[in-house]
Amino acid sequence: MKKVVVVYIDAGEGHWAAATALAEGIRLQNKAWRVELINADEVLQPADPTFWFLGVRTNYIYNWLVGRDLIIATRQLIPILHFLFRIFHPVMVFLFRRCWRRLDPDLVVSVAPHRNRALYESLRKEKPHIPFVTILTDLADYPPRFWIEREQQQHFICGTAMALQQAERIAPLAERIWPVSGMVVHPRFYETRSVDRTEERRKLGLDPDLPTGLVLYGGYGSRAMLKIAERIAEAAIPLQVIVLCGRNAALVRTLRSLSLPNRMHVQGFTENVAYFMALSDFLIGKPGPGGISEALAMRLPVIVNNSWTTMVHERFNVRWIEEQGVGMAIKRIQDLPRAIEQLLEPANYSAMRRRIDALNNRAVFEIPSVLEQILGARSISTLP
Repeated sequence: MKKVVVVYIDAGEGHWAAATALAEGIRLQNKAWRVELINADEVLQPADPTFWFLGVRTNYIYNWLVGRDLIIATRQLIPILHFLFRIFHPVMVFLFRRCWRRLDPDLVVSVAPHRNRALYESLRKEKPHIPFVTILTDLADYPPRFWIEREQQQHFICGTAMALQQAERIAPLAERIWPVSGMVVHPRFYETRSVDRTEERRKLGLDPDLPTGLVLYGGYGSRAMLKIAERIAEAAIPLQVIVLCGRNAALVRTLRSLSLPNRMHVQGFTENVAYFMALSDFLIGKPGPGGISEALAMRLPVIVNNSWTTMVHERFNVRWIEEQGVGMAIKRIQDLPRAIEQLLEPANYSAMRRRIDALNNRAVFEIPSVLEQILGARSISTLP
């Protein structure tokens, strides 16, 4: 049985979500493979300075900061991060080589940014005939050395026309660049649901007939969600919200303590995001590729924040949403009520739903066949 190793990181929930989605897509297609998910942060812990001094991994600090809206100046922070990766590169290669010796994979797939140079070089030194695949889980790369590495003879899987163009331009040595129809989204978001929205909304204390927005800011939430709830209440628009706070327990407590005129259901971490999306009419959130893609898979138009605090590698996502006509962007939370009113105008809402249907993202079902072709080509190339 072939072993496929999928490498993810703990920054937010998006990379873990992509890894688990891919594993489930492979399982549903009955591929005769053993899929193993590997946390790169865990492998690289001996080379993590934050762990040396504080006893926690760097991405724990990152997630803590994201949940409190303290990640700013990402344009300046990313080069610093890459400088540190260059310093620790030999140690990272050593640690990954040790990992490959233990796992003995037939194929390595990365859904993790920034680490692909170390992943590739370690694999080439330890197991030079094993294919290496990078699946971009962003709508576009933010070069240099974010997702796509120039010097690497490997496979890239790209879910948008922009990412495909970038790979063709940046990676002339790539073995092959594979286009798919979008981002990797868990198959549960494609399941036909016979949800009684009236009854399920009532169970959550919501009005079954009011427009319902889903507020989602990634797996660790954001204090921006508090401002969103307060702004909707101030505007006195006929709307209720479901707020998914992720692992941010302090935010859950704060939101539940509010006395607002609008109905609101506040939920902590849940793996059943698809259920809450099925009860909603649109999404309000940050322009993260995972949340956007999950919402669009469930035919929800989106309203995203596009301010100076938006992480630089997510700014293309805002442009993509507007170009595709599947949502709107706001620069200030004060502008949210007007954006909601525009989105919910019947003609606008219907047009957005039609454009969402036209996207037809099936990447999670397409990628297993791509990986099968890569494994098949590898098997042929190793014949005597």
